[in-house]
Amino acid sequence: MDITFNTPALLFPAISLVMLAYTNRFLALSKLVRTLYAEYLKSEKHSVLSGQIKNLRYRLRLIKNMQALGIVSFLCCIICMYFIYLNNKTGADITFGLSLVFFLWSLILSLIEIQLSTKALELQLGDMEELKDPTIVDYIKKKFEKE
Repeated sequence: MDITFNTPALLFPAISLVMLAYTNRFLALSKLVRTLYAEYLKSEKHSVLSGQIKNLRYRLRLIKNMQALGIVSFLCCIICMYFIYLNNKTGADITFGLSLVFFLWSLILSLIEIQLSTKALELQLGDMEELKDPTIVDYIKKKFEKE
């Protein structure tokens, strides 16, 4: 397969969009950490909050690694383009392959972080009695009973 300038350039918008999504996830988590920290200082339920904080710390590490792998993937694309410019086919092939591998690892870490995020939200929703997966019939009955 011949790699042209267009081949690694195809990854640029994909990597950029994924990096934007990662940054948004990081900003949302950092806001949540600050909120939990303020609650931690006020509350006496330190054990419950400390579990949430440990989960958030792990998720932040995952996001940091997702971002790092995305950046390395982006850099490999740029290096691949430089090798194409130098007519070094072997170097271009290797760096493009590495770019795809780093991008894949970044997406795998993203999937793991999303799973952790969803699990944390499900645990939090499970604490609320009213939100225990009612059937549609139970939901309708409850609506008519209130009126």
